[in-house]
Amino acid sequence: MVNWSPNLQTAVSDLEVEYSEEPGALYHIKYRVAGGSRSDFLTIATTRPETLFGDTAVAVNPEDERYSKYIGKMAIVPMTFGRHVPIISDKYVDKDFGTGVLKISPGHDHNDYLLARKLGLPILNVMNKDGTLNEVAGLYCGLDRFEARKKLWSELEETGLAVKKEAHTLRVPRSQRGGEFILSDNRTLSKQAVVCDNGALGGEGSQAVEKGELTILPERFEKIYNHWLSNIKDWCISRQLWWGHRIPVWYIVGKDCEEEYIVARSTEEALEKARKKYGKDVEIYQDPDVLDTWFSSALWPFSTLGWPDVSAEDFKKFYPTSVLETGHDILFFWVARMVMMGIEFTGTVPFSNVYLHGLIRDSQGRKMSKTLGNVIDPLDTIKEYGTDALRFTLSLGTAGQDLNLSTERLNSNKAFTNKLWNAGKFVLQNLPHQSDLSAWKAIHDFKTHSFSFPVRYIEASKARLYQSGGDSVASVAQAVLLYVFENILKLLHPFMPFVTEELWQSLPNRKEALIVSAWPLTSLPRQAESVKKFETLQALTRAIRNARAEYSVEPVRRISASIVANSEVIQYISSYLIDNSVRRFEAVRTALHDQTVLLKEREVLALLSRLDLQNISFSESVPGDANQSVHLVASEGLEAYLPLADMVDISAEVQRLSKRLTKMQSEYDGLMARLSSPSFVEKAPEDIVRGVREKAAEAEEKLTLTKNRLAFLQSTVLVSN
Repeated sequence: MVNWSPNLQTAVSDLEVEYSEEPGALYHIKYRVAGGSRSDFLTIATTRPETLFGDTAVAVNPEDERYSKYIGKMAIVPMTFGRHVPIISDKYVDKDFGTGVLKISPGHDHNDYLLARKLGLPILNVMNKDGTLNEVAGLYCGLDRFEARKKLWSELEETGLAVKKEAHTLRVPRSQRGGEFILSDNRTLSKQAVVCDNGALGGEGSQAVEKGELTILPERFEKIYNHWLSNIKDWCISRQLWWGHRIPVWYIVGKDCEEEYIVARSTEEALEKARKKYGKDVEIYQDPDVLDTWFSSALWPFSTLGWPDVSAEDFKKFYPTSVLETGHDILFFWVARMVMMGIEFTGTVPFSNVYLHGLIRDSQGRKMSKTLGNVIDPLDTIKEYGTDALRFTLSLGTAGQDLNLSTERLNSNKAFTNKLWNAGKFVLQNLPHQSDLSAWKAIHDFKTHSFSFPVRYIEASKARLYQSGGDSVASVAQAVLLYVFENILKLLHPFMPFVTEELWQSLPNRKEALIVSAWPLTSLPRQAESVKKFETLQALTRAIRNARAEYSVEPVRRISASIVANSEVIQYISSYLIDNSVRRFEAVRTALHDQTVLLKEREVLALLSRLDLQNISFSESVPGDANQSVHLVASEGLEAYLPLADMVDISAEVQRLSKRLTKMQSEYDGLMARLSSPSFVEKAPEDIVRGVREKAAEAEEKLTLTKNRLAFLQSTVLVSN
């Protein structure tokens, strides 16, 4: 017995059948007891009345006193012109489910089939492979199963054999590929090739992991792998398709194919075997079925390498291999089967490591399908966003974790690609003439390479690169830029190969392609002191930038700032790009304590934060106009005060926020009114109510922030007056 897809006209595996809860009906039908009065009948509840033409018994539980008197008698199958079937007893029947009476249709239910085999009952198949009823169904022959169900119930009602029809939730089997109902609740009689006793094969696959011969990454998938192998079932490996590996079975023309068949490696071998057994005039034909795709795929690791010739050069060189990389969704479809077949036929696992990646889903987390219309064409995506942006987006996922692919992610990484390109242009424009590069040996001594690249460091470097006089500070900045940039290109190359290779080839003195260049060295010690200095400046810059964005300060507008910090922090700010950056530049180290350095770092801070260079002050005490300034805490021991008058027109901003607050309050009140209404909360769908609650919480948070900002601005106006 196998699963059968009437649309695809082929057997499908258990793993290719998906079940869904769908509304259906439970039909209660009278089965009269032969030889009894009209009141002697058993009521059977079934979800598929059309299969009654294949009934070969009626079963009850032996402990069910309601029906004990009927055990051993015969029942008349409705609408079959009086066909009789035995009334039997078996503990398999659940006396508390339905009516406690079960129709046994071995040709169309797996459990009924097993019971029939156990009790020696005949097996009838009433379905054709296209889902229509066959000649066993008598007058219903040729009708589609659903059409037959409707007609049969109508006629049962007319004859008084229909008791009732009630709503019932069904667990419906559907084809994973086509979505159609799998024939007769996923089972139909058919002669198929089946791999039996998979337990032994599965055990060998599990032991490979236990012995350390096979490693699965991420490790959490080991449980899934072992669970499937320990619960493995018989595997139907024949498919009724026009492509694939033909099943190596030949039949004798004129003989019953169930009894007379030959297994061989080729037609010539099969014919030779047939002639020895049936004579030289025998005729044979090959089974038209092909092997299940996953069975063929399971043989792939060794069948492509010359096997069964284990002395073949390819087999000796490439089997087994080290790593298999594939999606987690085919762990048991393919990976486990390759392991089982590899061990069975070669004695060795086909690979020692399995690396599982996640699936690419749409922005809502749904699996892509033509039915949903949410398939993202990679060629269209590349055309719009670029190959590098797509590759980088896909590479950001966690190992084995599915990734929701959205236009927001793609746009963000397209922008990152553009930033990298622009950074490359900036670096190239600010390198010295190629003839001067021999004096750059100091680049290899640069030890602090954890700068926030590319935006922050590039912006910071401008303060040094654009200095007049060509002193060593500018040379240091050039060396650092080139060192950081070329290593960033190396690190990004596996994910963004095209833009990084193009930029690499544009750098001076590139004698080899980036793809074959040496990986960045990791032996250089991390300079914690220098990193801390840069992080301090970054924190201050980030806080000022965020404040500018919050108050919608125009990018070109320069504002004043009072930096309040202890002397140690000020020292960090004033020396973050110099101290320990390139130790061999002694002039730079000596200049650390020169007061002119602070002025230079003022320029860096002004560049990064868009501050007015002439109005930046450093002190260890709070400024006098603190009450009329935006107070920022960048980190421990480092604060900033930004005069509010520099950032916005306070009166205009108060008016704007007041109007906005009125509108926000109205929207919030409307949401709360809906949530206060019992008719909405109790009757609306749960997801709708949850959505309104989330909107209300978000609105309340924005309302509070706006009120606080308005109160601050109003207090500032009062102080100034």
